[in-house]
Amino acid sequence: MSKDRRRSITGICQFVDPEQQRAWIDGEAELHDAEERAECLEQRFKYTARFHKLLRCPQADEVLAILGTYGSNCIPVPRRTERYYWSVSCLPSTSDKPLIRVNASWMELFTLYADGEDVRSRFILHLSDFTSDGSLFQDQLDTDFLDGCIATPGDIGWFFPRGADMFGVKVRGAASIRAFLASGRALRAIRRFNLTHMNRGRNAYQASHSYSVADYVLDAVQ
Repeated sequence: MSKDRRRSITGICQFVDPEQQRAWIDGEAELHDAEERAECLEQRFKYTARFHKLLRCPQADEVLAILGTYGSNCIPVPRRTERYYWSVSCLPSTSDKPLIRVNASWMELFTLYADGEDVRSRFILHLSDFTSDGSLFQDQLDTDFLDGCIATPGDIGWFFPRGADMFGVKVRGAASIRAFLASGRALRAIRRFNLTHMNRGRNAYQASHSYSVADYVLDAVQ
């Protein structure tokens, strides 16, 4: 590949070609990641205090375990793309008071919140992955599927962010979050949305990346 051609490619197409990405979405390929991660110690120390504050939360073990599951299954080549194409923020200073938030490009991907002693989550996804006919029409939403991919009835809700192919899913409780992540259709949808935004270019949230929290993503990766 020529240098000019390489410079014209954005996002993780630099590391994984589109055919491999499509196969990964469908669970038909394991992507080759870097052996080592590139780490900035100054950035790690910047958020150490927040990380230790998170560890004191009663939900900390569950949050970090769920994040490990999410990261190992839903983020392609996470070592190679860490911080610059995806990031995770620890106790970000936003009005909704999340415990952790995963971002790519300018987009929120996945957020975990305290919910009493338990946790709740928010996923941002493509609407077309959850309609019965693959369309962008909200009245075609496959609610039966959504209701059936959680552990306990009533643990799931949804909303429609701005944008033609945008869909938000809210899941309450660690058991139902794990069930949602284990659903083949939901997992494909998460992967497809994440790739969409990781391919849009560099992550806008690099400065808030917590390496200490990201350790739990990368430790879970085979």
